[in-house]
Amino acid sequence: MHKIVFFNNKGGVGKTTMVYHLSWMLAELGYTVLAADLDPQSNLSSMFLDTDRMAETLEEGSGLTILDAITPVAEGEGYQGVHVEQVNDRIGLVIGNLALSLFEDKFSDAWLKCLDGDIYSFKIISVFKTILEDAAKKIGADVVLIDVGPNLGAINRTALISTDFVILPVASDLFSLQGIKNLGKTLINWRAGWEKRVETYSKDKKGDIPAGKMEPKGYIILQYTAKEKRPVKAYLKWANRIPKVYSEYVLLDNSGYSAVEEDGNCLGLLKHYHSLAPMSMEANKPIFLLKPGDGAIGAHVQAVRKAYVDFKSLTEKIIAVCEVVKQPVSLG
Repeated sequence: MHKIVFFNNKGGVGKTTMVYHLSWMLAELGYTVLAADLDPQSNLSSMFLDTDRMAETLEEGSGLTILDAITPVAEGEGYQGVHVEQVNDRIGLVIGNLALSLFEDKFSDAWLKCLDGDIYSFKIISVFKTILEDAAKKIGADVVLIDVGPNLGAINRTALISTDFVILPVASDLFSLQGIKNLGKTLINWRAGWEKRVETYSKDKKGDIPAGKMEPKGYIILQYTAKEKRPVKAYLKWANRIPKVYSEYVLLDNSGYSAVEEDGNCLGLLKHYHSLAPMSMEANKPIFLLKPGDGAIGAHVQAVRKAYVDFKSLTEKIIAVCEVVKQPVSLG
């Protein structure tokens, strides 16, 4: 079971919407998915749940969100479990909480104290690993998809060192190029910083703490505009610079680059689906499963079919590069 995080320090590119749709497409393809909302804004949770259910989860003492699983550990009481919201038979959700942002300083402090071999601090830094693996086990997940906020703070650092693979959702613009450079440098620093801290860990079972793998597995270009099945010129101007920047700053590889459409690190190019997006939100389902009863009529029907093909292709590429496999079904 692999943990895949979708990480970008530039907001507004459609990252959370993409994670939501990938979760649904993996379920369509027969995989059991745990979607984990580790972004304090909790937008992924609000896409999966209706307003009434979101309100219930945020009531004090509900025990339903990521915060309820972290708090006992942070207060020294030990891990007491996590709630997994069953969206359907194949999708489980670890629900986000706005108050998670209050733990930024706690995680930052624990990161520093790990250098001294402080066992309690290692428990705090390991909390996302503990939660994600427990939640995945509860539903028999084949894969965990993780949404994090668009920043380089301590919460994201704590989340990422507990992941196996990192995929970068990017836009085709100048700011995304700079963002890729920042992310590449940050991943390298976080990985090296964690390795240094692991050396101070005195316990025999290093498997109890994160491995800090964070292996880059490619990027996805979001919200491009298509014309005759190819990105238009304005987008290609920036998109064709992404392979070089990604290779140099994320992979530390200067051996050569290709155009974005031939770049093996590019997992896919997703269109901006315009009017289908609000229709999807209203129906509380992914755009590729919209029906005439949801308003997908006329020209929208073909757009829905195309969206299905696009997301299926992207999902299959992620399955391949991340070596996602279905867990054997227990007969007990």
